[in-house]
Amino acid sequence: MCGIAGIQANNRALVQSMIAELGHRGPDSDGIVVTEKGTLGHTRLAIIDLASGQQPMQVGKYLICFNGEIYNYRELRDRYLRDVPMQTTSDTEVIVHLYARFGASCVRLLDGMFAFAILDQGELFLARDPLGIKPLYYGRRDGVLCFASEISALGPIVDALQTLPPGTTLHSVHGLVHYYEVGEGWPLPNAICSPTQAHAAIRSVTAAAVRKRLLADVPVGVSLSGGLDSSIIALCAQADVERLETFAVGVAGSADLAAARLVAQTLGTQHHEYVYTQQEMLTALPDVLQHLESCDPALVRSAIPNYFLARLACEHVKVILGGEGADELYGGYAYMCSYTTPEQLHSELLHTLRELHRTNLQRADRMFMAFGVEGRVPFLDRESVALALSLPAEWKLTRDTDHTKQLLRDAYAGQLPAAIIRRPKQKFSSGAGSADLMATLAEAQISDLDFQHEHARLLRDWGYQLPNKEALFYYQMLREHLPDSWLMLEMGTSRSL
Repeated sequence: MCGIAGIQANNRALVQSMIAELGHRGPDSDGIVVTEKGTLGHTRLAIIDLASGQQPMQVGKYLICFNGEIYNYRELRDRYLRDVPMQTTSDTEVIVHLYARFGASCVRLLDGMFAFAILDQGELFLARDPLGIKPLYYGRRDGVLCFASEISALGPIVDALQTLPPGTTLHSVHGLVHYYEVGEGWPLPNAICSPTQAHAAIRSVTAAAVRKRLLADVPVGVSLSGGLDSSIIALCAQADVERLETFAVGVAGSADLAAARLVAQTLGTQHHEYVYTQQEMLTALPDVLQHLESCDPALVRSAIPNYFLARLACEHVKVILGGEGADELYGGYAYMCSYTTPEQLHSELLHTLRELHRTNLQRADRMFMAFGVEGRVPFLDRESVALALSLPAEWKLTRDTDHTKQLLRDAYAGQLPAAIIRRPKQKFSSGAGSADLMATLAEAQISDLDFQHEHARLLRDWGYQLPNKEALFYYQMLREHLPDSWLMLEMGTSRSL
């Protein structure tokens, strides 16, 4: 897990300035390689091949900088690259050799989360993983292509900032190619004829997805909120880890702390928790916003506990697994109970999956990377996604907001405490205790007149509909660091946090 930046030109100073903005993403080392026709930079969080995986990496005529993890890189190396001498044992080098052999289509072979850039004698190739787990932004400066992992690193450099969409590649000569769309492109599993068969398939696929994500040469832990999703991940990880570290945060007396403690005691994990105060939330808010690069209220509320979680976890592990994605795959949000037909629900699930790179995935990436921790998301494994989307949507329909994700609940009944299986879905911000404080504070600080004025201006100038005073409160704080032209890039209200 790292930060990457570069330009399709010889410009060390420019890339150095971008890398300086991304130091938190890679605290272990950094590097810049300058060629006549391009400059790539990298900040490294060393997870795999600690000794020889430094970047940017030169392989023949190619130069690469890579952010992410490729879980099947060993299989790809053995299948396609047996005749290729390797300088390292890293997944980074495998990507380069696959690109040399297959060109841009190599991204279809990669099972993992990634954002990378390959410089090929002046031509620049960018790629982002199918769901947008890892961020990547691009733009042009004096007509040449530039890129970086975060908005603040690239915004001052380019004429117009853009996000590389999930499942997309960009070539400096051939342009954008969209290689994956949620619900398409990955082969669906064999037909499953009953919920009981689905339960067994879910357990098998989830266990395999977790096992993949335990691959690391550094300590790995689990973010454990005590909700169903993170408890399932902890259950699966505990089966393969001798001494599993789990982490929970919240205000004193919060529901998440109590539930997480129950799961940790049941599984016998090495459990860590941090209790924070309302004043600590307010003190941390500016830092949370700067790293998050968004003022979406739901996103900010969930980012606050995630910030404290990442700060706690970084003292013990460098990789952490979480439960993101389960709600989008299995219908976990209360508002989804309003859908009355399978077609409506399935359409909404596809929508929320396609928006994850702007919602929960953005929050998880930015908060964990703020403290040099790599977040991994087993439910968004490509086999897990393919399985969930292949199941009949009517099995996910419910009118009972206390019993969403019934397929998941039934799949793990008897393997987790009954109180956890029955526990109603709670937003991370609610369970950890940060949901109401900011809204109350914003109401006291933002007048009706100020809200009306800013709402009208943002709608007129940017087409952004300011949802409430809380959003304006965050916006006013964040625009001191990010101008509107950058901030509006990925703004939008979310129903899914």
